[in-house]
Amino acid sequence: MQLKDKVAVVTGASNGIGLAICKRYLTEGVKLVMTDIDAEKGRVEAENLGSEGDVIFIQGDVGDKTSVDQMFSSAVEHFGRVDITVANAGILKTGDFLEFSEEDFDSVIRVNLKGVFLTGQAAARQMSAQDPQGGIIINMSSTNQVLAIPQITPYVVAKGGVGQLTKVMAISLVEQNIRVNGIGPGSVATEMFLKNIATNEKAMAAIMSRTPMKRPADPSEIASIAVFLASEDSSYITGQTIFADGGRLPLAYTC
Repeated sequence: MQLKDKVAVVTGASNGIGLAICKRYLTEGVKLVMTDIDAEKGRVEAENLGSEGDVIFIQGDVGDKTSVDQMFSSAVEHFGRVDITVANAGILKTGDFLEFSEEDFDSVIRVNLKGVFLTGQAAARQMSAQDPQGGIIINMSSTNQVLAIPQITPYVVAKGGVGQLTKVMAISLVEQNIRVNGIGPGSVATEMFLKNIATNEKAMAAIMSRTPMKRPADPSEIASIAVFLASEDSSYITGQTIFADGGRLPLAYTC
């Protein structure tokens, strides 16, 4: 167990990549704080994973500072500290560039960029205060940090911001012994992907045409990177984004 007795806060923990990270962290001995805006789903998943008090669920809205601060104070109240934070919560809105409303843009930026900022800031304040050991912050990004898809403009803009935020945080927090890195997945076989993309032959063909490995990632493959970045195996890495994309960025082609 690489992360035994570490305390991790994972946002957006009730589905997809976030849930996969929670499952993997538990196998590594982590004490887990699952947070999500969906209280019903979050509590069910926490109960499914729960083992001898090592898992708790806290409802929270990453776009609201008061809510984020409460997440971390509740985590510390229960487990005494926070060693790892995964800022995973995110939303997606699709449409034509000229048709996106101001509300569409603001809602995605609020969760996918501002939420990462607020989560990282709250985590870093706790990690800085507790002891010299520091901590680990992992920001969930995307290949859209680099590649632009006009049908998801607000998402692309937010993930581009997450890439720069990860670098700024890493440099700003290095003196506190806090490492900050990102994960940039390509297509991942989450429930949403399997329901909306995998069942659409045209959409699936388009995605696979720009994925040299010809398959989406399994969420567990992304979770493995979250273990690596939280462990001492990555002790000299900070300010980086690891792109797990099946070769999409080297191909540098979209259709």
